[in-house]
Amino acid sequence: MDTVVITGASRGIGAALAREYGDNGDRVICCARSENDLETVASDVRDAGGEAIIQRADVRDKYDMERLMETAAKAGGAIDAVFANAGVYHGAPGQTPLAEESYAAFDEHTDVNGRGVFTTLRESLPHLADDARLLVPSGGVARDAKPGFGSYAVSKAFAEALVRQFAAELDHPVAVVDPGQVSSELTNGMQGRDPEDVAPMFHWAATAADADEMDGTVLSLRDWKSATR
Repeated sequence: MDTVVITGASRGIGAALAREYGDNGDRVICCARSENDLETVASDVRDAGGEAIIQRADVRDKYDMERLMETAAKAGGAIDAVFANAGVYHGAPGQTPLAEESYAAFDEHTDVNGRGVFTTLRESLPHLADDARLLVPSGGVARDAKPGFGSYAVSKAFAEALVRQFAAELDHPVAVVDPGQVSSELTNGMQGRDPEDVAPMFHWAATAADADEMDGTVLSLRDWKSATR
């Protein structure tokens, strides 16, 4: 039984990934800022045969992340995978240029989507299994600037830079997972793949992808399909 930590597990990719691990009979530590939706996700994990622990936490808060990782380690001995999945997106996709964006939106994007990744990964380090993997969801706007995505794109580039730096400094595989466009509450109605359809990609990245190639790289939908067909 693997022990995995998923931030932002109450909805979207995080919730779908928790259910994917439940289907595999694993132990999932589910984190979000609100416990309400986490209860539903945890119930789904248990019904599928997995073990679920929920904990309310803010990824920006060092002490919240310390407690979360300690909870995971106490439950499973060591953490096998960490998904720094929590994120926010303010504004309409493609319609929020930096020059018109509020400072409050800029601050929250960079705090949650950037600093939150740093805090999540850093506080997990003392509790990782020897072969643990660290994974961060991202998207093409982090690498290919498009008008109107504002500080959200900046924050995802921030997260990807953190992945590269951690990969250069750690012995653990660290990678970005880019599933392409996904429809969820986070993306405010953008059309894309269902989170349940891409959850197996994240599970593959944490269990079967070539660890030697997870050196800060971006694992794409094409990589997953090529490896699993």
